[in-house]
Amino acid sequence: MPDFDYSDTDWDAIARLSKWYSGDIHDSMEALGLWGHLEGIRLLGALGEGEVVCGPAVTVLFGPSDRKGEPQDVYHHAIDNAPQGGILVCDASCAPGSCSGELMSSGAKTRGAAATIVNGTVRDLAQVRRLGYPLFGLEPSPVGVTGKKEPIKAQVPISIGRVTIRPGDVIFGDIDGVVCIPKEHLAAVADQADLLGKHEAAARDRILAGERLQSVWPA
Repeated sequence: MPDFDYSDTDWDAIARLSKWYSGDIHDSMEALGLWGHLEGIRLLGALGEGEVVCGPAVTVLFGPSDRKGEPQDVYHHAIDNAPQGGILVCDASCAPGSCSGELMSSGAKTRGAAATIVNGTVRDLAQVRRLGYPLFGLEPSPVGVTGKKEPIKAQVPISIGRVTIRPGDVIFGDIDGVVCIPKEHLAAVADQADLLGKHEAAARDRILAGERLQSVWPA
């Protein structure tokens, strides 16, 4: 796996984003003319009520392969060398099979990864949830990858739907879905989310205090 330098990750902006939820984040992106929703990707592992994940992307690209014996070295290396708080993002849409389950999630959690996002199926959900790991994917499937596909490259741009994810771009995930924020726009999106979140909190307080919705929103 090519080395990638995460030393310039803006952890302050990531912490600011982590106060909000994916709706706030994507509304903030759209206000800036950006689009980041990873369509079809949903939470299938474990995430506590109201919890979110947010961190820099570690990307893995899979390709079709008829090799047997679980040739997963590229993916294993990416997991073992992910930065603390990083998020594994795998494009495994090239063929059937679940590239992540109990063992991959156990390795990622042990190494300090915040979550794994898979453009493809995932499996072992009972075990992953018991592990308490945030695993996202398209849907569950018990089918394995051997003889169907294998990881071919890591730390390269990958695409999920309309969105291109590059190493170091920031991934935000919660129960509603997953958003990718381009690294160069991270601070601006965090600023916009702070502003939007404060307006929404004020509106919520007014509604809960008994004001009519039409008099409160749009804030």
